[in-house]
Amino acid sequence: MFRTPSLEHLHKVIVLNTKGGCGKTTLATNVASYYALRGPPPTLIDYDPHGFSMRWLDKRTTNRPAIHGIAAYEQGLQGSAELQVQSDTSAVIVDLPANIAVNDLYHHVHDADSILIPVLPSEIDIFSASRFIAELLLDVGLDRRNRRIAIVANRVRQNTRSWQMLTRFLTSLRIPMVSVLRDSQNYVQAAAQGIGILEMPGYRVRKDIESINAVVEWLDQWQMRRLDTVVEPGFEHLPGAEVLTPALRK
Repeated sequence: MFRTPSLEHLHKVIVLNTKGGCGKTTLATNVASYYALRGPPPTLIDYDPHGFSMRWLDKRTTNRPAIHGIAAYEQGLQGSAELQVQSDTSAVIVDLPANIAVNDLYHHVHDADSILIPVLPSEIDIFSASRFIAELLLDVGLDRRNRRIAIVANRVRQNTRSWQMLTRFLTSLRIPMVSVLRDSQNYVQAAAQGIGILEMPGYRVRKDIESINAVVEWLDQWQMRRLDTVVEPGFEHLPGAEVLTPALRK
């Protein structure tokens, strides 16, 4: 998928869901922001023809931690073999479009290290997600036993009927739900500025920081198992660092 001969330990993170409007770009950009703050600069690859991830990156000011961007939608879904990421990148976050065909889906996920699927707590989204995950497991041949696929519940208001429906659905999948993103205007405001939740004042986004931490903690656990490495302490300079998880304290 990526031509990176000098990067033996590139961590490839795919964010996907075949239903539009579920928060793929929100998740992809916040993960990219997290890795940018931690360093080295990640690469954000946008295959969605709408280009939302690249629009977010265009709004990002030069004084923010660097994120490399590739507008892969200009090459089409089969153009991934021609992509070249920067030599200083160790993490690649891929924002895939909705309504992606099974053949294209296999083309992208077969060598992914981590796969994140954002799901909204609504009946139509849960129904769509169940069909999509069935495609991943049956048609694409993804094996959930290798623990490289996880669900992120998005725009959640807990203790509601839709939330209860979502938790029952996820329990039946035997795929972990690694985090719950609140239905919060913080994500909207961050997106408008080309930043992630972790780059906003800590006092405003304390609950949201915990949610993004949980996502990357799961990503780091997979990477640590693959590379047999340990994350070292020390990452206290971020806004809201007093609530950061050990995964971020690198």
